[in-house]
Amino acid sequence: MLRAAFLLILLLLAGPARAEPSDIAAAGRGVVRVVLVSNDGGSVQYVGHGSGFAVAPDLVVTNAHVVAPLQQDDTMIVGVVPSEGSSGYMAKVVAYSPRNDLALLKLTDKGAIPALTLFQGAVADGAEVYAVGYPGNVDQAQGLSLAEIVAPQAAVKTRGYMSAGRSSREFDTLLHTAPVGSGNSGGPLLDSCGRVIGVNSFGTLSEGADSEFYFAVSMREVATFLRQAGVQPRVSGMPCRSIAELDAAETKRQQADRLQADAIARQQADRLALNRSRATREAEFAVLDERDNGLALALLLAMFALAAGGTAALYHQREDRRSATIAGAVAAGLLIGAGLAWLSRPSLASIDERAAEALAAPSPTATGGVEQPTPGAGALTCIFDPERSRATVSDVADVALDWSADGCVNGRTQYGLANDGWSRILVPNDEATISLNAYDPKTRTYRVERYLMALDAMTKARAARSGFTPPKCGVGESAARAFGANQSAIRALLPPSPNERLVYHCQPAPGTDR
Repeated sequence: MLRAAFLLILLLLAGPARAEPSDIAAAGRGVVRVVLVSNDGGSVQYVGHGSGFAVAPDLVVTNAHVVAPLQQDDTMIVGVVPSEGSSGYMAKVVAYSPRNDLALLKLTDKGAIPALTLFQGAVADGAEVYAVGYPGNVDQAQGLSLAEIVAPQAAVKTRGYMSAGRSSREFDTLLHTAPVGSGNSGGPLLDSCGRVIGVNSFGTLSEGADSEFYFAVSMREVATFLRQAGVQPRVSGMPCRSIAELDAAETKRQQADRLQADAIARQQADRLALNRSRATREAEFAVLDERDNGLALALLLAMFALAAGGTAALYHQREDRRSATIAGAVAAGLLIGAGLAWLSRPSLASIDERAAEALAAPSPTATGGVEQPTPGAGALTCIFDPERSRATVSDVADVALDWSADGCVNGRTQYGLANDGWSRILVPNDEATISLNAYDPKTRTYRVERYLMALDAMTKARAARSGFTPPKCGVGESAARAFGANQSAIRALLPPSPNERLVYHCQPAPGTDR
């Protein structure tokens, strides 16, 4: 009862696992069975097997003790059997270090195995880890024949936790609780992002109810071994974050952006209301002034008209017809002017019209008719944003991007246009990775999502890609939309979440003025 309660407390303290099952599955496709057979010229006999993993398409790391029999018996040969495909490959030992139980194999047959990424950062105590390999007791439990053992099949995956601070005396190791069995030797120990943090080597002996613990050769030993062998593996030091964490953070960021946009909209509305009130008040003052001035002018002209009329009457009494006519004409003209001054006064209704015209007047910062560049277009330098990204196997260097308003990238690659914007899906023939590249000109955000696919899934995606021909640059919006619709056939084959998400913020490249 006490033990069960203690385990429950441990589970509650451990919190939710952050591992992406697709990452572990993808890493498993780079794990191989290392098979030893004896060939004395007359017959071929199975000797045994271990595990290994690719650090390059034709290079496999395993334990030295797995291939040690080759050092004493030249009739033995070694082969590697991948998790996918139709057959295995012959190999040879090119580096051998029994001091730290490491060996390096090179394929002698033509073939390629997905290379795993090595994690060079510190592994936290209690972190979740995975052991991947080919334990022999599983083969025995399944009753596999020799032919089935040497045929491609998925590796076995087990989960455990790191126990930092303990190492073997012979060489630097990592202590963990992910179960391994005979045959797992040489297989990788992975972190939650599917990156190699060690090479499983040996375990403790269990007596009675004692728990078993396991040791993996540390990355410090592995990195030194590979460097001495002249191998430059793919490495990563990025912290391990799940896509779910990124999505949650992205949702919060979008909510914050919306709140900020709402606040800006309210400020603009308040500013517009203030401007409208100010324009209305200024228009009202101007109209009233003009009305008062018109009234004063009309009265003044009317007074002059009366005076001219009186003068005309006086001349008429004196029988000075010519002067009376002139004075009468002046009086009539002044009277007409007074009427026009009265009638030309602006109406009170014109206050709103003048206020609207003032608000609609161009800003002093107007461009004067000069054509402005398309937002987000031109030569750009896209800078990696680690806070919004999950990078487990890819390089995160800045990206040079030359974007045209019609969706042409770098003058040679046309993007497709769909409801979610501009994108291009890349389905290569030489690797099991699909990339979905997207660019948003409004925010100048470049995003790359990578999916590490199984062999069957890649085959289907390549078949879907062969169903249409990507257009050349500058084809126009209708063709770009048709291309975007064609790419949806590949999108339908992608998993719900990518293995990687690389987000870049783009800015005008040095030497440009946009």
